[in-house]
Amino acid sequence: MPKNVKDAKIAILTCPFEPPKPKTKHKLDITSVEDYKKLREYELKTFENMVQSVKDKGANLVICQWGFDDEANHLLLQKELPAVRWVGGPEIELIAIATGGRIVPRFEELTAEKLGFAGTGREMSFGTTKDRMLVIEDCRNTRAVTIFIRGGNKMIVEEAKRSLHDALCVIRNLVRDSRVVYGGGAPEIACSLAVAETADKISTLEQYAVRGFAEALEAVPLALAENSGCSPIETLAEVKSRQVKEGNSRLGIDCLNKGTNDMKEQNVIETLMAKKQQILLATQLVRMILKIDDIRAPSDM
Repeated sequence: MPKNVKDAKIAILTCPFEPPKPKTKHKLDITSVEDYKKLREYELKTFENMVQSVKDKGANLVICQWGFDDEANHLLLQKELPAVRWVGGPEIELIAIATGGRIVPRFEELTAEKLGFAGTGREMSFGTTKDRMLVIEDCRNTRAVTIFIRGGNKMIVEEAKRSLHDALCVIRNLVRDSRVVYGGGAPEIACSLAVAETADKISTLEQYAVRGFAEALEAVPLALAENSGCSPIETLAEVKSRQVKEGNSRLGIDCLNKGTNDMKEQNVIETLMAKKQQILLATQLVRMILKIDDIRAPSDM
């Protein structure tokens, strides 16, 4: 079959290239050569009708979720109709979205309006093992993109997938809410100062819980300073004092030793949605733990 199809009109099928089978249990006895020839002619005619019906609708490339045997493969080659078999369900759906086609469960339902369109459909081989993949390019829906990841071993591939997923989640958060905050522990320090200032205005015992929340917010900049090789307590105290004196909430931990604590100058930013979610999840976890009345150890049983 051809390895490159230009101006591809794609028929996306979830029905197999095989003769119809009854849904109930059946048994077919072939007692003579004539019976075998009739069965053979029936199968051949069924395959020809299937292939011709796809050709008549204008398709020049078939994507099939199920397989087809050698007879169907031979007829597809004769009719010059490239076909790809055993395409997974998620891939079928993504191809339909990208090409603007419709998934067809039966040959009788295939129409020209349900075909997908793409600039090219080609087979590409790569690597020392000559692995092959189908590449569909210049699709009608140009927003559909496939990211192909290769690596020396499975661990590298999984790490690359995780990094890409994190980056895509950042873009998703920015699309949903374009507001950002500066990183480096600057928002946590600013929030801690604001919560501590609010605690000073509370005269009841609740002020201790509010102060505890303010101290907990400092855990992030403390960890950043410690992981950067700085003295965590001294670094945090210096940045806090500078935020109070200068009134600059952009000051954070200089993890990269660039000589400035201003996260705006270092271009270190985070999405506001992610930052809010981090604090909310941590708060919910603490509330859940505080609701525990007692712990039963195995030795107490």
